Amino acid sequence: MALRLVQVNLKARDDVALGRFWAAALGWETGSEGPGITNLEPVGFDWPAPSALCIDLVSVPDPETVAYRAHLDLATNSPAHQEELVARLTELGAKRADIGQGEVPWTVMEDPEGNLFCVLEPREIYRDTGPIAAVVVDCADPQAMTAFWGEAVGWEVRETSEHLVRLRAPENVGPYLEFFRRPPGTTPLRHRVHLDVLPPRGDDQRTEISRLERLGARTVDVGQGKVSWQPMADVEGNEFCVLSPEAGAE
Repeated sequence: MALRLVQVNLKARDDVALGRFWAAALGWETGSEGPGITNLEPVGFDWPAPSALCIDLVSVPDPETVAYRAHLDLATNSPAHQEELVARLTELGAKRADIGQGEVPWTVMEDPEGNLFCVLEPREIYRDTGPIAAVVVDCADPQAMTAFWGEAVGWEVRETSEHLVRLRAPENVGPYLEFFRRPPGTTPLRHRVHLDVLPPRGDDQRTEISRLERLGARTVDVGQGKVSWQPMADVEGNEFCVLSPEAGAE
């Protein structure tokens, strides 16, 4: 059985303050499983479920300040909603960002700690995703990434082109996972956003890690020490974590 893609993990200087920003941005509620960790999920959400990817903000002493390889796209349902959301996020502490995007219909922004995200113009494809339209990963080979992640978590291709592949949960709910081909010559760097996957309850974590290794992933040591989760890197070196199956029993 495939792993479940359950959450986005974001490193933070101040998980509580950044958690307040994102909770207000998304209309979600906050919780915590311990010091230095803020959990965000929709109100009334029964974790884990495919209808949403939750957000975990984890406090680290000095998060990297680099060009990011993954970011969030936020959905809107009308031009007025897009304008209102950008204004509200600005009041909450975000600011517009210029990354060389030129004249585009979406708005590129930075959260209070400098993490890039986009507020999209209304698009029919995202009308039922919830506030997060997609997690977007820039990569060298979208098809290779799709082959790995599709097999790893069982998500299905909903749209494909030379430069972009969209995956979504087989239930056809929740946000998309999108792989976007980065411009040639771009140097990939470390980033503050990664994905967390969860083995089904009762499955063996080690067995799932071995399966991911056969698909082309590798285990990595990020100085985590003795923890219940295993950091890994996918076929292009993007870090992600395999959680303990017991996490889904909480």
